[in-house]
Amino acid sequence: MTGSRFALALTAALLVMPILNSPLPAEDYPARPVRVIVPFGAGGPADVTARQIGSILQESFGQPFVVENRTGAGGVIGTLEAAKSPPDGYTLLMMSNTQTANESLVPQRKYELMRDLAPIAPVNYSDLVIVVHPAVPAKTLQEFIALAKAQPGKLNYASSGQGTPYHMAGELFKAMAGIDVLHVPYRNSGEARSGVIGGQVQMMIDAVPAMAPNIAENQVRALATTGKTRSTVLPNVPTVTEAGIPGYEATIWLGLMAPAGTPKPIIDKLNAAVNAAIKRPDIVKLWTAQGAVPMSMTPEEFDKFLRGDIVKWAEVVKKFDKPQ
Repeated sequence: MTGSRFALALTAALLVMPILNSPLPAEDYPARPVRVIVPFGAGGPADVTARQIGSILQESFGQPFVVENRTGAGGVIGTLEAAKSPPDGYTLLMMSNTQTANESLVPQRKYELMRDLAPIAPVNYSDLVIVVHPAVPAKTLQEFIALAKAQPGKLNYASSGQGTPYHMAGELFKAMAGIDVLHVPYRNSGEARSGVIGGQVQMMIDAVPAMAPNIAENQVRALATTGKTRSTVLPNVPTVTEAGIPGYEATIWLGLMAPAGTPKPIIDKLNAAVNAAIKRPDIVKLWTAQGAVPMSMTPEEFDKFLRGDIVKWAEVVKKFDKPQ
């Protein structure tokens, strides 16, 4: 072998050796702290759940999972930041049906959910509860509907922003009840909750785990829950269907995504860890007491779920005269 050929062969061998000897991306993952972007305010269901799951993942992997709240524009700002982050597994997004609704509600956003982010796993879902300030002269859902019909455009309801599950549930309620109430978007669910507790707005649809303590303290009055069956946390509160609007159903679900292009072995490793976390007896017990139900899927199943949810909310948005 001539000197030049030997040099070429040696170079090729040296280039191949690192590839053969390097571990798969998931084998050493994570080797440093992982940040979990929550595009919603502190204290809400997504924030609380992200911290619970992050704590368990930290135990599992031996690296911090640091929650960062990046609020604004109904979840668009934080979601965009996650979508534009390096696809290395060190930036994750805690998301909800806000993101699937925004696909049709916010056409000007600078990302596409299923193009720019990769599904990891769902986490849990919770029913919602319709509440009013105690000063509102309505003891039942039907009384509130009658009040709204008698004063079209005079009553209002709070949400944590455009496209959030609370906003979408409110618009669906308006459409199915045939009422005109004004949407008042707040920057986050904590501020929206304070708005209805303080009487600045008359009504809100909120997650059962978040609002149940305020109901117990008589700071708000519960009119109905939004699931197919009564909430185990609020067993004396009728469902919306029971209260007179057959077929109404709305929930908030949460899940994890990563920037598109994140290596599949890392996605699979995170999926397995999340599915193990949500089956832990202490987590199941905690969530059951709060009215949250674990959701377990493969990345592929979650992908299909997300695409179906995008279609679902697009159909709902078509019913709105003017999404706010």
